[in-house]
Amino acid sequence: MRVAVVGAGSWGTTVAHLCAHNAPTTIYARRPETAEAINDRDENPTYLAGYKLHPELQASDDLAAVAAQADVLVMGVPSGSFRDTLPALRPHLRPQVPVVSLAKGFELGTGKRMTELVEEELPGHPVGVLTGPNLAKEILAGSAAAAVIALTDDTIAERLQILFSTQLFRVYTSTDVVGCELGGALKNVIALAAGMADGLGTGDNTRAAVMTRGLAELTRLGVALGGEPATFAGLAGMGDLLATCMSPQSRNRHVGEQLGKGRSLEEIRAEMNQVAEGVRSAPIVCKLAEANGVYTPIADQMRACVQEGRTALEAYAGLVNTPAAREIDPH
Repeated sequence: MRVAVVGAGSWGTTVAHLCAHNAPTTIYARRPETAEAINDRDENPTYLAGYKLHPELQASDDLAAVAAQADVLVMGVPSGSFRDTLPALRPHLRPQVPVVSLAKGFELGTGKRMTELVEEELPGHPVGVLTGPNLAKEILAGSAAAAVIALTDDTIAERLQILFSTQLFRVYTSTDVVGCELGGALKNVIALAAGMADGLGTGDNTRAAVMTRGLAELTRLGVALGGEPATFAGLAGMGDLLATCMSPQSRNRHVGEQLGKGRSLEEIRAEMNQVAEGVRSAPIVCKLAEANGVYTPIADQMRACVQEGRTALEAYAGLVNTPAAREIDPH
């Protein structure tokens, strides 16, 4: 089984590294110098400098050639360029090749999930998502981690489970593609709030409250959009939320923390070389919540911060003054 990974960012590169333990794997890098570094030095100096990659991992800047050899296609590009990449793959991808998304976001304008885009642009291909509390540098450093591979076809999911697994990277299966994908996208908005609380200098009590109520919020919306409730208590929901809200490596937490320290969003983004999906997702999440009648006070405040320039102090005050209600709705 030959694996093609499209997108040589930190997570796409890490997943390619994991797959190379089990199958011939080639990663597409848009920059020729990145492909050259992976091939010659087993390193991605742009995003993962100092971390050694599997020596059998190959890289190429020829998208057509990478797609043509794929028995499994892994999409490691951000949500903003996800749809535009798919038509370029279509002429070269053989029928029925499974497509696995790594992106944790929504399409601007439509609010669609990445697997929905695959279904539209690459019809006839089984599509799924690999997600969970997975920080690229920790995995490359040799720390144990876990993820979930979700496809509606459990047989394909079980085959891919073996492909992505290593001794220290444990992969579980799920058929709840919608819930797993939503968990990964929605938690980024909550991570902005958690980082913001840290930037304001609040304590562990506040951080715990933000994460717990954030989990309740993303579960409400995730279930309303078709996810299974249990999914949001697992790796794709709570697990990913905890890692993204707490880790200094989290881009979304970093943006929130810097906003909490009084810096402007433009200034923060200008110094980053990767996308913080929560900034793009916050307005979309609020639109989805409104359309489905779901109460999302944390997302509402984050949207106001990234869209309207509301300060972290104003957002914090807005959340503190939100009327308390029943913690768990029995209905």
